[in-house]
Amino acid sequence: MTALANERVAFFNGQIVPESQVVIPFRDSGFMSGDAGFDTTRTFNQRIFKLDEHLARFMRTLRYLRIEPHMDLATMKAITIDVFERNRHLLGPHEDFWVSQRWSRGGDKWAGDKGTTPTMIIECSPLPYASRAALFRDGIDVTVPSIRRTPPDSMSPRAKTHNYLNLILADQEVKARDPNGWAVLLDHNGNLTEGLGSNFFIVSNGALVTPKANFVLPGISRETVIDLARAEGIEIVEADIDLFDAYNADEAFLTSTSLCICPVRRVNGAAVAEQRIPGPVTQKLIDAYARLVDCDFVAQYLHHLPG
Repeated sequence: MTALANERVAFFNGQIVPESQVVIPFRDSGFMSGDAGFDTTRTFNQRIFKLDEHLARFMRTLRYLRIEPHMDLATMKAITIDVFERNRHLLGPHEDFWVSQRWSRGGDKWAGDKGTTPTMIIECSPLPYASRAALFRDGIDVTVPSIRRTPPDSMSPRAKTHNYLNLILADQEVKARDPNGWAVLLDHNGNLTEGLGSNFFIVSNGALVTPKANFVLPGISRETVIDLARAEGIEIVEADIDLFDAYNADEAFLTSTSLCICPVRRVNGAAVAEQRIPGPVTQKLIDAYARLVDCDFVAQYLHHLPG
C-alpha cells in the first residue's frame, strides 16, 4: 500500500491500510474496557522527536499491562518511521503530526478469547494548532476540579493507557465552567498532580518545581524540560505542590507532547504573579526547547491564530 493523495494511512495488525479501513471489532478489549496502552510523540519541522524514548516507555506500559507486543523495538521503530513517511506529504506549511502506537489486548471475552494476540495500530494525526494557538498568546487558565487523580496504589499513573476516564471526567467538569480551561487534578493528599496529557510546573524563588514522578505520568516533554533546566543552571525540585504553592508561584506552565511548554496565566482564577506571560524562567526554557528541536513551536502555533 502506497501513500494516498488525500487520506492518511496507518499500520493495522500487520498491514499498511488507509485509515478508513482501520476497523476494530466492538468486542475488542480496548473498546470494551479501555484495556490498551499507547504512546505518542510528535514531529518538529517533519522530524520525529525522541522516538526511541517514547517507544521504550510504550514497552514499559505494555509490560505493566501484561500485553505481549509480538514485535521488538527495532521493528516497531521501523514501522513508525515508515507510516510517518507515507503520510508526510499531507502536512502543510507550519504543520506537524502526532505519531502514535496503540496496542489493545484484543480478543473477544464472550467467545472465550482472552486476547492472546493484540490489536496493533501505528498512526499519525495532525496537531491541533488552530484550537490551541491562543494559549501561546494569552496563557492557559488552569482550574482544579473536585475529581481527584486515581491514586498510584490503585493504578500506576506511569502507565500510558487508553483508560483516561478519570482525567476526562475532570476535564469535562472544568470545561463546564470555562470552555477554555485546563484541568490539573489534586491527589488524595491535596497536592497537584497532572492534567489530561499534561504535566504541571511552577517557578518559586528561581527554582523549578514539579510534582513527584510516582504521582504522575512522567512525560517525555517533562523530562526534556528538566534536562534543559539543569543545562541552563536552573534548580529543579520534584516535590509536593499544593494550592498555596501554586497561588504564590512566580511563574507556572504546562508541558505536553503537543504544547511542549505553554505558560499558565491563572490558577482557579488567581493570576500567576503580576508579570508578563511567559515569565523569564519559562521564556528561557521555551527558547532552550526551541533550540533543541530546531523549531520555533510558539511561532508555529501563533501562525494559526485567526485573522
